[in-house]
Amino acid sequence: MPPELDALRSKPRHGESVAQRAGRAVRRAIASSPAAETTAVTQTAYAIQQPVTTGRQISVTSIRGGAGKSTVSALLALTYAHYRADPVLAVEADPALGTLPHRLGATEVRWSGTDLAQIVDPSMLITDLTGYLIPFPGGGWLLPGSQGAIGTRLDIDTYRVVMTSLRRYFATTVVDCETLPAEVARTALVTTQARILVCPATPEGVAATRSVLDWVGGVHPRMLPTTVVVLSHVAPDTGLDVRKAAEHLGVGGAVVLPLPYDRHLAAGGAIRTELLGERTLQAAGRIAAEAMDRAVSRADGSSRQQTGQDAPPAPGGAGHPTPYAGPAGPGGPAPQATPGGPGPYGAPSATAGPAPYPHPADHPSTHPAAHQPTHPGNPAPYGAPSAPPHPPGCPPR
Repeated sequence: MPPELDALRSKPRHGESVAQRAGRAVRRAIASSPAAETTAVTQTAYAIQQPVTTGRQISVTSIRGGAGKSTVSALLALTYAHYRADPVLAVEADPALGTLPHRLGATEVRWSGTDLAQIVDPSMLITDLTGYLIPFPGGGWLLPGSQGAIGTRLDIDTYRVVMTSLRRYFATTVVDCETLPAEVARTALVTTQARILVCPATPEGVAATRSVLDWVGGVHPRMLPTTVVVLSHVAPDTGLDVRKAAEHLGVGGAVVLPLPYDRHLAAGGAIRTELLGERTLQAAGRIAAEAMDRAVSRADGSSRQQTGQDAPPAPGGAGHPTPYAGPAGPGGPAPQATPGGPGPYGAPSATAGPAPYPHPADHPSTHPAAHQPTHPGNPAPYGAPSAPPHPPGCPPR
C-alpha cells in the first residue's frame, strides 16, 4: 500500500463492540466451563499441528469477487504460522491486483510468482529462496501474484512450476486463487490436497456455490470430502438461515463452517489478530483445523475424525503420517528424528496444552531469538527467516 494512502484509513476498530465484549465477559463469569474451553482449543491445535509427510497445499477460491477469499486466505496463513513450527507459505495466485499482500501487512515489493518461476532451481536452499519472499507476522512467508501493477499474467505453466518447486520447502502452503471459473483456479482445485470455497452468506451466494459443488462432484467425486465451504458473513445481519444453508451446501462429504461478521475484517487493510473478535478467532481455528485434517487425510487415504469430537491420537502414533522432514539440502534429505531426540516438525508438545490463538506478534518467531524451539523436544523449523534480505547477486526489484 502506498504510504500516501495511509491517511485514507481511519483508526482500526475492534472486531466486536464494547457491548458484545462486556456481555461475553459476563456470560463467561456466570456460566463458563474452563475445562471445555481448554479441551476445544487443544483439539483444534492438535488438528492444525498434525505432522505431514510432504508439503500440504490448500487452495482458497470462490465463485465471485467480494466474497472474502483473500481475507480467509490471510486468516489461514496467520493461523498456520502461529500454530505450526515448520515453514508456512502464502501464495497469491491472483495477479489482478489481489488484496492478500495488504491483508498480511506487506510493506515492500519483491518478486512475484511469475518472476520466481524463471529463477527457481532445485539446488536452491530455503535460505536462498526466502530472499525473494516477503515475511508476514507470525513467521510465515508471502509470494505476491503481482507487484502492484496491471498487466501481470499468471498461466498454468507458471503456476505449476511455482507450486511444484516450492512444495519441498514449505510444509503448509495456502493458495489465494482467482475466482472461478478461471483456468488457474480450476487447476488449483484439482491439484491441491484440500480446497476451501468461500461462499457469501446470501441466498444468491449459496445457490452459486452449490452449483460449484455439483460441478466439482462431477469432475471428481473424491474432491468433495476434502472440501471446506466457508459461509462468510460480510454484513452484520444477512437474514440467512445458516442451518438450512449448511444443509444445502454439505453435499458429498463437504463440511460447511461459518465465518461471522467482524468489524475489523470488514474495514479492510492489514489484519491485526489482537483486534479480531473472539468468535472470529475461533472460526479461523476451526477452518484451519478442518482444512489441514482433510489435506492429511488425502495423503494417507484414511477417513479422519472431524475436529471437536474425540481427542486426537498422540503425536507420532497410529493415524499420523511420518513427520515432514524439511527440504533436502546438497547433502541429501534432512535427517529423521531419532528415538530420544527432538520431536517432529509441527508436533504439539505432550507436556502442556497450547495457548489460545493470540496476536501473531506474541509468537516466538517474532522475538529477536526467532525460531528457537518453542516447546521442549521441538527443533527450530527448517529454513529460519534469518536469511539475508536478498540473495547474493540478486538485487531487489
